[in-house]
Amino acid sequence: MKILKHGCWKRAFLPISLGTALVVLAGVVPVILDVDNGEAARPAGVYGKDWGDPKGEECVLCHRKHTPGLNEEWNKSMHGQRGVNCLDCHKADGKDKDSFRHKGQLISVIVTPKDCARCHTKEFEEMDGSHHSKGGQILASLDNLLGEVVGGPAAVNAGCKQCHGSVIEIGENGKPLPTTWPNTGIGRINPDGSLGSCTACHGRHRFSKAQARTPDTCGKCHVGPDHPQIEVYNESKHGILYHAKVGEMNLESDKWEAGVDYSAAPTCATCHMSAGGGETSTHNVGERISWTLRPPISVKNNLVKLKNGDEFDVPEGKPLPKVGSKAKGSKVTEVLTWKERRLKMQNVCTACHTDSVILGHYNQFDKVVDLYNEKFAKPIAAVMSDLKKSGKITKSPFDEKIEWIWWEIWHHEGRRARHGASMNGPDYTWWHGIYEVAKHTYFEFIPELEKVAGKKDAKELLDKHFKPIAGHSWYFEGMNPAQLEAVRKGFEARYGKGSLK
Repeated sequence: MKILKHGCWKRAFLPISLGTALVVLAGVVPVILDVDNGEAARPAGVYGKDWGDPKGEECVLCHRKHTPGLNEEWNKSMHGQRGVNCLDCHKADGKDKDSFRHKGQLISVIVTPKDCARCHTKEFEEMDGSHHSKGGQILASLDNLLGEVVGGPAAVNAGCKQCHGSVIEIGENGKPLPTTWPNTGIGRINPDGSLGSCTACHGRHRFSKAQARTPDTCGKCHVGPDHPQIEVYNESKHGILYHAKVGEMNLESDKWEAGVDYSAAPTCATCHMSAGGGETSTHNVGERISWTLRPPISVKNNLVKLKNGDEFDVPEGKPLPKVGSKAKGSKVTEVLTWKERRLKMQNVCTACHTDSVILGHYNQFDKVVDLYNEKFAKPIAAVMSDLKKSGKITKSPFDEKIEWIWWEIWHHEGRRARHGASMNGPDYTWWHGIYEVAKHTYFEFIPELEKVAGKKDAKELLDKHFKPIAGHSWYFEGMNPAQLEAVRKGFEARYGKGSLK
């Protein structure tokens, strides 16, 4: 699409010709020519009824003067070029508690997923009920307890809730209160009861699909010590290729099928959302994930979808409901086992990789998760459970140092190791991951365990939960002499005799 002039709406009519998109709005037309993509996205519904409100002309003319930057972004968007105007998105119903009168129109500041669903029904239904849409429901989490109590509500409001989303509160004048607005958190709880925020990924008022497909969009939230997906991606070969070949990514394509519309590299959206390898696109970002890498101990999850649009995970080995049965107040419409979820992801991989690469990657990934689970997470969790049962520590979280140590082992280092392995980030798998898990297990957790339980009881707990695991033999029995000698010889061959003291 070639836009000849931006930010300029005219009272004029252009001749209609093949390959030219023309939307007339009460005598106002966007200047747009040469739309030669036969698959160009258009709003659903009927023009003049479902979108293209003629009264929106006044909004355009006013905002062009008073908020020119906002108007410019809107006019450059697909919405602006198709005639979707301010009122189509912001017009409110008298029943909406977040509605107020503005320039003679009843409007709402907040555009919710339910509003977007008037045209983007498929995307809404895929997002609704997904893990992303539930991101704002964090009140029962340890993360939120840390933020609210140990940190403070102001930090949570400007920090946690800006990614997770929050409950948007509305004042008596129908406008959102500054205590909860602005907020574009992915699981925002909106006044109309809908969950989520489309602008979490599609920044307003351009709503660019190209922008939403870039890794940096996901990296706004998937970043930092406990979920460094963007850092892992950037160090991976995928990330390196993307940044080197971003001009070949065809990010504006409507179809954007991996291996067809682009082949230089995948982005987060490629693997988790987009079409490729026979898989169709989806806005359910968690559907293709087979491991959960967030909790203290990882499990493989089956996915159950319900008629009411909700969904939930069932860990591997737990009973699965059948399609047609009742669950959580609704009817089961689909069950995806963890193997089926994994196959969906692997199918996308086939757009650019052979089976040997795909299966090899998953083999290495699985083994890192198993290593973390079996050698570190499960035995430490068992020790912590025994400490609580014996009364050595309280049942309240974060009131003993040993709980903070365990928290960072699984919530920070353990997550980094698992995510590093999942996304081909070797440094995060080892140095920022398993290395730190091991270091803090042996030289922070165990010494603190001896202080909490006493050396005698600590030894009993370690003998019970750690010693049976072969990977801990070096700690109990010392390093293998033959291995140490091999290291000494190699070190001295490189740095000189006697260099390894």
